[in-house]
Amino acid sequence: MSQPPAACVAILLSTFDGERYLNEQLRSFLAQSHPNWVLYWRDDGSSDSTPRMMDAFAAGPGTGRCIRVATPGRLGATESFLALLRVALTGPADYFAFSDQDDVWLPTKLANGVAALSGPEKPGPGLFYCPRALVDASLRPSGTVPPPRKPPGFPAALTQNVIPGCCMILNRPAARQIEAMGVPERTWHDWWSYLVVAASDGNIVRGRTADILYRQHAGNLVGETAGFWHRTTRAIRRGRGPFMTLFRAHVTTLRARQDLLPETSRAVLAVVAQGCEGGFIPRLKALCLPGFTRQTWAETLIFRLWFLLG
Repeated sequence: MSQPPAACVAILLSTFDGERYLNEQLRSFLAQSHPNWVLYWRDDGSSDSTPRMMDAFAAGPGTGRCIRVATPGRLGATESFLALLRVALTGPADYFAFSDQDDVWLPTKLANGVAALSGPEKPGPGLFYCPRALVDASLRPSGTVPPPRKPPGFPAALTQNVIPGCCMILNRPAARQIEAMGVPERTWHDWWSYLVVAASDGNIVRGRTADILYRQHAGNLVGETAGFWHRTTRAIRRGRGPFMTLFRAHVTTLRARQDLLPETSRAVLAVVAQGCEGGFIPRLKALCLPGFTRQTWAETLIFRLWFLLG
């Protein structure tokens, strides 16, 4: 008896001046043990040889499985990735995996994500994320990233992103939910994707093995900040204003399509919105919501101070 075809995974790759490391990532796609994937890619205005490298891959090893998304103009990482997601949703893919241009995927990355999200335990939106191994520019091991101290979920997702996009795989219901929800200005594609799935009471699954070599180098757009003290000081440097502006944008955008969310999330958002718009008492009431915290006590303390100050 013949086996059913493997589920299709859309790999979403946004490139920008990535010629130094790009070929290693492309080769890691070809080495995936899950064979059924299609690469949707878009270049965001590179001035180096990145577009030519992508064209060569599409005409060579990637023949028949590369789709260029020719959205004009410079969009930035978030809009570029979400443009890829929208186009990929018009195709046959069952799962959607964001990819950075400078990492290296281990052969089990797609297979582990598909296996974790294909179970019948919880239908609806699903997000898988794999652990990551830190490496330097030459792929030499440089450390490990511990798992989140607190499990991802809502409303914690309003306060902090704990899942990098390069580690994510979304199922089709999650991708559709993200598309339907719209997107706030100045957000990050991975934070917004995580937040939408968490607010939708989606199934968020952490893998058991590191399936990505997460390259750290001088040109990282975000990179990894090791240790909670480093994360805390980086948050302080960013400042209250930018954080609270994005926080309010997230809340406003979610509430604009709260018809897509379960009642429990709508109730939480109502209390949080009252805190954003009201005085000290409504803000204190919001801070008493279960799970409305960041990963560590120091980060939570800063968040609570910023929220109280408005």
